[in-house]
Amino acid sequence: MRNLSRCAVVAAVAGLVLTGCGSESDGGSGGTPSSTPTPTMPTVTQSTPVGTGLPLVVTRTGGFAGFDDKVVIDTDGVATVSSRGKETVRCKLDQSLLATITAAAQQVDWASLPVVKPTVRHPDDMIVAVTANGKTARLEEPRVKAMTAPVTTLLTEAAIPPGKLCKPV
Repeated sequence: MRNLSRCAVVAAVAGLVLTGCGSESDGGSGGTPSSTPTPTMPTVTQSTPVGTGLPLVVTRTGGFAGFDDKVVIDTDGVATVSSRGKETVRCKLDQSLLATITAAAQQVDWASLPVVKPTVRHPDDMIVAVTANGKTARLEEPRVKAMTAPVTTLLTEAAIPPGKLCKPV
């Protein structure tokens, strides 16, 4: 977020400087239109995507059953699924589930999350965590609340083991 803010400030200052120069040259040209187009201010959507959410990693570890599951969803919708004692599988997520996961991930302000690995809070604590854009959070973290329903669907109906919402590739 800091780098984005700096970029936005630099772009805004550059835009103001260029706009100011354009005004001076227009005044001295006697009303003749300038051949240099007026610069437009960049927006967040024009910069490198922030919080796109994919690739996304979902992990489920611990709990009474001793889970050790990991699902990595690539930008093309292919999931790599690994689970303790099982062979790693690759499958293509159902388009509607992928769209739901992507939309939810885009609602999360990943930059605001601390850089902390989720830790066990008590014996048999089951940690379901999501990682995107270099940040990881437990699923119950309020800032990733939008991810709760799609991740639950992913873990129960799609990926472990590959189910009806994830077709093997």
